[in-house]
Amino acid sequence: MSLRVIQWATGGVGVAAIKGVLEHPDLELVGCWVHSKSKSGKDVGEIIGTETVGVTATDSVEEILALDADAVIYAPLMPNPDEVATLLRSGKNVITPVGWFYPSEKEVGPLEAAAREGGVTLHGAGIGPGAAFELFPLLLSVMSTGVTFIRGEEYSDLRTYDAPDVLRYVMGFGGTPDQALSGPMQKLLDGGFRQSVRLCVDRLGFAADERIRSSQEVAVATAPIDSPIGAIEPGQVAGRRFHWEATVGDEVVARVTVNWQMGEENLDPPWSFGPAGERYEMEVRGNPDTFVTVKGWQPETVEAGLVSNPGVVATAAHCVNAIPATCAAPPGFAGFFELPLITGRAAPHLAR
Repeated sequence: MSLRVIQWATGGVGVAAIKGVLEHPDLELVGCWVHSKSKSGKDVGEIIGTETVGVTATDSVEEILALDADAVIYAPLMPNPDEVATLLRSGKNVITPVGWFYPSEKEVGPLEAAAREGGVTLHGAGIGPGAAFELFPLLLSVMSTGVTFIRGEEYSDLRTYDAPDVLRYVMGFGGTPDQALSGPMQKLLDGGFRQSVRLCVDRLGFAADERIRSSQEVAVATAPIDSPIGAIEPGQVAGRRFHWEATVGDEVVARVTVNWQMGEENLDPPWSFGPAGERYEMEVRGNPDTFVTVKGWQPETVEAGLVSNPGVVATAAHCVNAIPATCAAPPGFAGFFELPLITGRAAPHLAR
């Protein structure tokens, strides 16, 4: 019997998640919550650009809560713990890419109580955080003894991210360096990426300081740069780097870094992606060392990325593929290591 799934929000991740649910042999789309009144009442197929699918989107939370469903992929731009708690209490498992990967007891306590009340499970998945910065490096660590350092790092061209308002007003691109450095992005990212570092520290058994160090840097344009927010003019922010580190004394033992740039030209400092280009890197130092470069989660060109961004699709896919295991888990919160190994499924035309 198929698991009945609701999609919450239809941004880039939400649209990709819907497509993933529709082709998954064990899942059935039964509902969709939308923020915009202009989308409410439309067939979901119209929203995602396909033929009709027989599911009507709604902006009514009450209608969503009343649906008979096994799981919700919760993918708004910003998480709302009260919304998540309400979904859990209604008896719906929640899989989300916007938080709760490895939360503290304080962070997850009320949600875990809501999940137990509803007899369901909360699980955080995705790509970064949610895979590349903690799950995959930790899986690689099985090949080493005496681990001394673990790292996950992203190098991405954000000209492929078709979300102008987010880029400008949340991420700080196109503004002044002072605006970017004092803006909301560091705090927004801290919640998830500190969890990534802490999970690595705890699983590997490092005697690390409790405080996860975070820092950020900016690069500015030296000439106009075309971008999804229009031209970024000289002196405006065109590159951002964020770092999170755990230390044992003075030694860094775990690090997560994201490098986001509007291309590689006309930047000060002159940041580049290097010969390897856009990628994700995962590193474990021990006996022996492991170094892995992942290609494919960034688009081949800026134009292709504006049509379909592989990183967004991968984020959604991880959530979709985690649904069956999450629904089968005991009630409460389940992290990566409380669930069995999760894989994708064969394409419909190749499946048995």
